[in-house]
Parts: sequence; structure tokens; C-alpha cells
Amino acid sequence: MNDPVQRYRVLTAGVLNLILVMGIARFAYTPLLPVMQQNTSLGPAEGGWLASVNYLGYLLGAIIASLVSDMQVKDRLYRIGLVMAVVTTAGMGLTENVWLWSILRFLAGLSCAAGMLIGSGLVLHWLMRNNHRGELGIQFSGVGLGMVLCAVAVELMSAVLDWRQQWFVFTALGAVILIPAWVWLPRPEPTPTAVNSKAMDDSPPDSSFIKLFALAYFCAGIGYVVSATFIVALVDELPGLEGKGGWAFLVMGVAAVPSAIIWDLIARRIGNLNALIAASLLQALGILLPVIEPNILLTMIGAVLFGGTFVGIVCLVLTMAGRFYPSRPAKFMGKMTISFGIAQIIAPAITGLLREHTGDYASGLYAASAAMLFGTVLLVMAKSREVNPKTTVGLVN
Repeated sequence: MNDPVQRYRVLTAGVLNLILVMGIARFAYTPLLPVMQQNTSLGPAEGGWLASVNYLGYLLGAIIASLVSDMQVKDRLYRIGLVMAVVTTAGMGLTENVWLWSILRFLAGLSCAAGMLIGSGLVLHWLMRNNHRGELGIQFSGVGLGMVLCAVAVELMSAVLDWRQQWFVFTALGAVILIPAWVWLPRPEPTPTAVNSKAMDDSPPDSSFIKLFALAYFCAGIGYVVSATFIVALVDELPGLEGKGGWAFLVMGVAAVPSAIIWDLIARRIGNLNALIAASLLQALGILLPVIEPNILLTMIGAVLFGGTFVGIVCLVLTMAGRFYPSRPAKFMGKMTISFGIAQIIAPAITGLLREHTGDYASGLYAASAAMLFGTVLLVMAKSREVNPKTTVGLVN
């Protein structure tokens, strides 16, 4: 089967899936956090706690995803995740109880894992099964598009709707997006033993490389989650930049849309590890720029650097997982996801507490940037131990 219309529908389902589970279920919280803090009893520490709980749900979902191999079960989990993303978004506007919010953010984290890991895997499985190229970059543009959608929606809604009504609008948008994300992704067929498939030989790195790389990815998790969670609240608090946080988040999302494709092209020229090192350095700078000198230019440059790297970093690691373990990429990615996920649980809670004690988010961003720089050093150390020729130049297949 080589139907181009079906291919476009499947790819669109993959993009819309990520707009729903990552954009709405995950990232709507970022631009809505300041208005929720202004109009409810939600404080900085509680705001950080809710972000941590969300990532705890994502981490649990990632572990479950790594343990499931049956394609029919994966398909069911994917569709449950789509529904859960809409239901938890609606629930955020129905209560002001922080414990209920915690449960909802935890469940939203599970839905993120179902869409990001299982849903993306199902799309790739269909593409490869039907002799199409695995369009990882096109799929992951949904993360940036979801951020853009949330930023624009909150900017338009804030003047006329309260925080509850904005959550309900996102629920309605999510319900509309759910339909093609559900319908256009075919249910997987039972996979017979392939007659023309080639044996895939794993080429794992040594244990010291994996330890260094996992710690570097932990640092990347810190760098990602602090800016991704608090950028709007942080910018809105900077002198002279009040109300500009949504614009920074919008720019971040626009930069994230082509990020996977751009870093794939860069990795083809300089190799996966060199590309990761470059992306990590740029992200460390992007995190720091808004607090070095509070002005609109540096803030927007920082948003471009951050948005243009965080999706690329994840995709580069996914590519390396496929290179090291082509027969079972989840073996490597599972370890990396746990490392990345633990950082995402710890960092928002600590950042929220720092904000409560220091009065601003600057210290959290300094710590996140320092973590990225330390992670870059670890990547350089890992590179000296990386001798597998298959991973020196990485392609997204």
C-alpha cells in the first residue's frame, strides 16, 4: 500500500496528537500559570509542585510504554491518552483544590507519555510498515505548534475570559483535535514475521559512556523543564517586560516547530554527539539571556535559542537509541527517559521554592543554565569514550 493521501492523514494525526497531548494537556499550563496565580490561592511553590507532579505522571507513563510490546495494547493506550488529555484539561477549570489539580496534572502527564512515546511510535510503525520514510521531524513539529497555539490562544483570551473559561476553551479545542488524531491513525494490524527484513545488529556503547550520557541527559532535563514551565511567569516579572511572557512563549514555540528537522540536518554533517554538544551550549545560553539583562531583544533571542534546541535534543537522543540498539531502541531510550524524567520532577519543585524565598525566578534559571553547561562537559567526556562508528554521524530514518 502506497496511498499518499493516507500517508498525509497519518502524519497529520501524529502532529495533531502532539498538539493535543503536549501542547494543550502539557503546555497550556505555562501561559495560564501567571493568571492562575493572580486569581487563585496558587503560589509559586504550589505552581512548581504541580509541574513536578505532571512530570511524575509522564515518567510513570514512559516506564509503562517501555514495557508494552503488543501493538494492539499500544493502540488502546494511545487512544485512552487522547481522551485523558481532554478530560484533564477540562478538570483544571472545574476546581481550585490543589490536590485535585495535582491528580489532574499527574493524569495529564500520563496522557503526554501515551501521545509522545506510544503515539509517535505507532505513526512511525505505520510509515515504515507501508514503505514510507519515518518523518520524525514532521511529527515533532506538533510540540512547537502546540506551544504556538497555547500562546496565541491565551493572548487572545486573557482580556475577555477568566482562567477557568480559558481552560474550557482549551478543552473544546482539544476535543476538536482529538477527532482526526483518533480517526486518521489506522489501528495496527497483527505483524507477521517479516519475510524481507534484515537482521538488525546492536552496537551498544560501553558502560562508562552510558553513565556519562545518562547524567548529561539528566542535566538536559533540568535545563528543559525550568524554562518550559516558568518562562511566561519569569518574563512577566522582569522590569519593563510585564505582559511579554506570552510573546516569549510564542517565539519559543515557533522556533521549536522546525527544530527536529534542523538538528537532523546538522547531525548529518557533524555527527550526533557534536550536534548534541552544540545544542546544549546554545540552550544554556538561551536559558540565561532573559536574566542577564532584562530587555525584550535578549529575551526573544533566548526564546529562539531555547525553542530551537529542546525538541532537537530529544530527537537526537532518539536517533542515537536507534543507532545503538536498532533491534530494541527502547533499551537505551528507557534509561535515558528515566534520567530525563527524574530531573523534570525535581527541578520545578525546587525552582518554585527558590522563587518563594528569593522573590524571583532568576536563581532557578541560573541553576538550569549551569546544569546544561555541566551536561555539555559530560557529553564531551562521553565523546572521548564513544568509538561506535555507526553513531558518529546520525540520520533520522
